[in-house]
Amino acid sequence: MNHTTNNEDVTSGSLSSNSSNRIYHERQSKQLCALHALNNLFQSPRAFTKQDLDAICKELAPDARIFNPHKSMLGLGCYDVNVIIAALGKKGLEVKWFDKRKDPSCLNLNNIIGFILNVPNTPSYGMFAMPLNYIPVQAQIWSSQKHWIAIKKIGQYYYNLDSKLISPICIGDENMLLQHFRQNSLIEQVEILVVVAKSVAEDQSWTNR
Repeated sequence: MNHTTNNEDVTSGSLSSNSSNRIYHERQSKQLCALHALNNLFQSPRAFTKQDLDAICKELAPDARIFNPHKSMLGLGCYDVNVIIAALGKKGLEVKWFDKRKDPSCLNLNNIIGFILNVPNTPSYGMFAMPLNYIPVQAQIWSSQKHWIAIKKIGQYYYNLDSKLISPICIGDENMLLQHFRQNSLIEQVEILVVVAKSVAEDQSWTNR
């Protein structure tokens, strides 16, 4: 079931039925992957709009006139990590950077809301996005831009909600997620952002100490 709107600042998405779960999945538009990742993380097309993220850019760089360092000059998106962190902060959440030198088993998944990954901007062919694991390392290194994707537990399983995918991909249970992160940690250009409540960030209960 597709959900569309006449407001150009609210992108279209779809609700997929998978293992009795209804999954909201926002597809790629322009360079709005940060917006898609946020809405996919919150499982709502109304969590944020392009206008919201543009307003955050102005808050972050109030003196910027023509060029804002936190987004594309052309107004197509391409928001940086500061915008994502500020947006999540408005929802009472914080971002913690995962130290890829550590094994993902140190994560306390019960206290984590979800993940946002910054990955090389992998090629897309029509409606198909090539999975990151199948892109040669050389191509990943020379990718000119980065791409934001969300990973979230829905029901019993974790899902890759990459906006370049036709539909969400089920990663699997907690063990499969940890293995997924181990593989991605080997790729230098991949960064893993852990999204948690502020109280969890304060007491550091998002990790197993």
